[in-house]
Amino acid sequence: MASNQTTQLSEFTLLGLTDNAKSELILFVFFLVVYVVTVLGNSLMVLTITLSSALRSPMYYFLRNLSIVDMCYTTSTVPKLLQDFLSEVKRISFYGCVAQLYFFISFGGIECVLLAAMAGDRYMAICMPLRYTEVMSWKMCTILATVCWIVGLLNSLAHTVFTFRLPFCKSRALNHFFCDIPPLLALSCADTTINEVVVYTAGGSVIVGSFILTILSYIFIVKSILKIKTVTGRQKAFSTCASHLVVVILYYGTIVFTYIRPTSTYSLDQDRVVPVLYGIITPMLNPIIYSLRNKEVHKALTSHFQKT
Repeated sequence: MASNQTTQLSEFTLLGLTDNAKSELILFVFFLVVYVVTVLGNSLMVLTITLSSALRSPMYYFLRNLSIVDMCYTTSTVPKLLQDFLSEVKRISFYGCVAQLYFFISFGGIECVLLAAMAGDRYMAICMPLRYTEVMSWKMCTILATVCWIVGLLNSLAHTVFTFRLPFCKSRALNHFFCDIPPLLALSCADTTINEVVVYTAGGSVIVGSFILTILSYIFIVKSILKIKTVTGRQKAFSTCASHLVVVILYYGTIVFTYIRPTSTYSLDQDRVVPVLYGIITPMLNPIIYSLRNKEVHKALTSHFQKT
């Protein structure tokens, strides 16, 4: 019965961020600028890390992966959002909604696990410097990056399958600017208990698990830094992970607020703005944070521009 009702649904209507025409025009310009900056900034990071011989360490290997993920993450929602700002009726096909949810959750999950892997890399570099080269070999980096992608893709597959097995018979109007889990569950007239279990187990394991591993890594990192006797030594050690720590705080703060809490506390009118922070703004800020706070990246960028 559920599958029959679901397959008959051909499209959803997205309510978007606002229904004010003047506001939509302003938001169109804003998100267009953000998207262009995101794509250019992350593309520049990928190009710089690829071409610079000075950026051959595991940290920059993961950073290049992060830049690729951020571009894909933003692309899963922003182009459609820009199109909707210029449309009177904001429609998305059923299968378009399936694809958007899958890719958005996929890249979000990949980023979570990737940030944990980057924290582990910083832990090895600062807490076990003598074993760093041995442990963080290129083979190990490739394995870790592959695991990040596999976990993110499989986690999203679980969410997508369980979400779209539901019958959506309350309404076709999705109270969001893209297809996300909470507003889709709100449209279902079936029991969503299983879906909530999937969110807390699969999604919670990826988000919270990655967050815990990241925090534990930084606890040990801070302890090691505090043992360094000289102020210069402590500053140098902390500078190697400061950029990553800022990105972690920005990303996890908003994503945990959105997903890891009871559905009874959801306020769809307010919560549809939150993904703008972790799914659109943070991917734009990541290359800026790394290029400004990381001296090696800054030097490589400067050298690249001087050559061109």
